Amino acid sequence: MNKNSKLIKFIKFVITFFIVVIAIFLALKLWHNYMNNPWTRDGRIRADTIMISPDVSGLVEKVYVKDNQLVKKGELIFQIDKKRFLEDVAKYATLFEIQKSEYQMKKKQFDRRFKVNNDVISKEEHETATYQLEIAKANYDKALVELNIAKLNLERSSVKASEDGWVTNLVLKNGDYINKGENSLALIINNSFWIYGYFEEHKIPLIKEGDIANIQPLGTDFIIKGHVESIANGITDRDNDFGKRLLANVNPSFTWVRLAQRIPVRIHIDEVPEGFILRAGVTCTIKIIQNK
Repeated sequence: MNKNSKLIKFIKFVITFFIVVIAIFLALKLWHNYMNNPWTRDGRIRADTIMISPDVSGLVEKVYVKDNQLVKKGELIFQIDKKRFLEDVAKYATLFEIQKSEYQMKKKQFDRRFKVNNDVISKEEHETATYQLEIAKANYDKALVELNIAKLNLERSSVKASEDGWVTNLVLKNGDYINKGENSLALIINNSFWIYGYFEEHKIPLIKEGDIANIQPLGTDFIIKGHVESIANGITDRDNDFGKRLLANVNPSFTWVRLAQRIPVRIHIDEVPEGFILRAGVTCTIKIIQNK
């Protein structure tokens, strides 16, 4: 019994020893993987976005799209009431015709008086007639510009998509009054998606442009293929503030526990798995495969 008891204790010791060794080995491997392999869970799918805003002010006559709708370049998004703009075009068209007739009359008078018999006309009369002709020409040009602006405002009352993309955050309704330059909705440009990965600063030296990137969106088994396109050259220094007279406002205290800064890495999307739809703002895990 004594020998059996010692053997059992020895076996327990060996098993415990191997379990501890394996645990230490796995812990070291995990630590090495965390410290030296460039990966992050702080990734975001991004896309280029256009803020749609009108170039003129007015009442919204009709909204032609719905939220989250895919639109084509040049497609009408909403129409601003154009009655006022039609009236402006008619008004400036009339003024243009008046100034055009005035200029043509002045030019004919000038040509008739000074090109037929210029010897009997005094220099003063010639200068006066030239001045009046130039004024008529300037008024004609001004009326033409005003007419073109009125036509442009009429055209801009129809707000259209400047690119193919997805309408998002649409809150505009029929009858709303919208001001010139006021953002009415966002348009996510189609096929403009890319990924930003925020990597800890000590992992940045391990990342090179062109490295392969595997991206896994949160909560899915899909793997998006990509490659490192560029690495940001700077981020905001939160301790580098300015005080009075533009002197550096340095924090006098220093924390011993320093959190690693995260540097943005832009990743170009090469391949999207079938069945997965790219959506801006989605969180993802990014693993970089270094080129040897």
